[in-house]
Amino acid sequence: MKKYLVSGFVALTLLSSTAFAGKVLAEVNGKKITTDDVAPMLGQSGMKFDQLPPRIQRKIVDQAIEKELLKEKALHSGVQNSSEYKKALEKIKGDLALEIWMRQKFNTIHVSDAEAKSFYNKNKEKFRQPEMVHARHILVKSEKEARQIINELENTPKSQLKQKFIELARKKSVGPSAQRGGDLGFFRKGQMVKPFSDAAFRLRAGEFTKTPVKTQFGYHVIYVEEKRPAQTIPFEKIKDRIKQQIKMQKFQNAVKKEVESLKSRSSIKKMI
Repeated sequence: MKKYLVSGFVALTLLSSTAFAGKVLAEVNGKKITTDDVAPMLGQSGMKFDQLPPRIQRKIVDQAIEKELLKEKALHSGVQNSSEYKKALEKIKGDLALEIWMRQKFNTIHVSDAEAKSFYNKNKEKFRQPEMVHARHILVKSEKEARQIINELENTPKSQLKQKFIELARKKSVGPSAQRGGDLGFFRKGQMVKPFSDAAFRLRAGEFTKTPVKTQFGYHVIYVEEKRPAQTIPFEKIKDRIKQQIKMQKFQNAVKKEVESLKSRSSIKKMI
């Protein structure tokens, strides 16, 4: 339970420490509506506003505008003078005070470059990155169609090969990455199904498979855009993340210590 409470406090702090002014999406009677304002409307999807399709973005903004108009209506009605409103306000004051206090406490914690470097040197295995491939693919249902695509690529000048591959992926691929030109981003060995992964890692950057690659999904033509050898991520690239991790650990320890101190000086009765 203790660990759960500390984790909850951390989450609360993280939410509030990032709650700065976001991108303005609309304005209602002079009041700006930002991406931070609509974030709660995304629920538990884990999606950010900018990641949503334009149609959904417009719907969310419309809902936020309606909510703002209703809030104005409620405030102009004088509801804030009612006893019901005042009781509800009292209940949230404690949570609000805690949120701001936690944010302030978190912001007082500092981590030096030397601390981060020491952690990096002691935990280098955590920053080891395996060999990675950045690939695109065109997925079709038949081997014949895959061979036709390969033939078309073989007759394409090398300087135009990537663009041609993207064009064909958008036109002919039946996979979900079609609209991205077949882009699968970076992946490591074993992350994709074996025949696909083996074929991709055999290619050099700028090459494509000369024979169709069959998997349970169909037939693939694969183009490798970039390869990264296995490496340890350089300290300078990972420094800020390490400092944030150490800061979070210090924060958790400080909160835990504070909780234990408060418990020792408080009268606490458990009813269950």
